[in-house]
Amino acid sequence: MKFAVIMFPGSNCDIDMFHAVEEAVGEEVEYVWHNDTNLDRFDAVLLPGGFSYGDYLRPGSIAHFSPIMSAVKKAAEEGKPVLGVCNGFQILLESRLLPGAMRRNENLHFICKTVPLRVENPDTMFTNQYQKSDEIYIPVAHGDGNYYCDEETMTALKDNNQIVFTYVNNTNGSRENIAGITNKAGNVLGMMPHPERAVEDLLGSADGKKLFASIVKQWREKHAITT
Repeated sequence: MKFAVIMFPGSNCDIDMFHAVEEAVGEEVEYVWHNDTNLDRFDAVLLPGGFSYGDYLRPGSIAHFSPIMSAVKKAAEEGKPVLGVCNGFQILLESRLLPGAMRRNENLHFICKTVPLRVENPDTMFTNQYQKSDEIYIPVAHGDGNYYCDEETMTALKDNNQIVFTYVNNTNGSRENIAGITNKAGNVLGMMPHPERAVEDLLGSADGKKLFASIVKQWREKHAITT
């Protein structure tokens, strides 16, 4: 399986994401610059955290005009796994690959700490290695992580089981404690916490490793790969 890590000017979690794939789950991974336009050779796409284009205007609002985003949308339409973490989540929202919007943290402070999350939906290609209601510990580091959506969108998220992770203790004021959601098809996941920073005990938690292992498991089963 081959992963792409998309790099925008201002990405700063790309190396962590690369490490999580290469070292934690032992799969092939390659950096892809934001000016590239083709992702056909990849099986999964990862949008890392950071401050793309300095987060000017709004986080992710400029990045979603990058040439690579047409290829990201094409990969999503083809059903490939697309994961956006932190700034990557914000870019997916701005690109309308995921519903809703991101606001400043409720306390208007940048938050950087490890927090407990609850697994709400273990039946996705990103969470099949977890159990429902598992409590996992994943770092957060953001100033704009307060997820918001209108009532109609919230109803749809619940009806379609698109809410994947919630904060045990609402960290930033997000509606319904939401920390991560998928698209309706289930192959695009956006989350503010950083699973790539929690893939080995040396980092303080290895709870994020199962997310990457879930992607690999789903892909291997789909392609009938047993070795």
